[in-house]
Amino acid sequence: MSDRTASERQGRRAEWLAAAFLQMKGYRVLARRFKAAGGEIDIAARRGSVLVFAEVKTRARLDDAIFAVTPAARRRIETAGRAFLASRPHLADLGVRYDIIAFGGAKVRHIRDAWRSER
Repeated sequence: MSDRTASERQGRRAEWLAAAFLQMKGYRVLARRFKAAGGEIDIAARRGSVLVFAEVKTRARLDDAIFAVTPAARRRIETAGRAFLASRPHLADLGVRYDIIAFGGAKVRHIRDAWRSER
């Protein structure tokens, strides 16, 4: 198996685990791997009046996973988030939050409200 294939498999597994993690915390997963021009959202989930766009990262070390969400990645996620909302106008009244779910070794960390949109 190539390194790229192994990374892709690991990423999909992390996204699956992150979705299960959110569901256990009372979130309803609305979409996974939502693609839009200019960006992608790993997980879109709702809990109450909040819509969460979660970026999932996995690295050998937890800090490396967290810091892998660069400013450029954040902008792409925000762009995809706007497209997600445009495709689902019934969600427009919800508050929006950007989270990171990071996996490092055997550790997981959910960073709620990891950043604020620049718009």
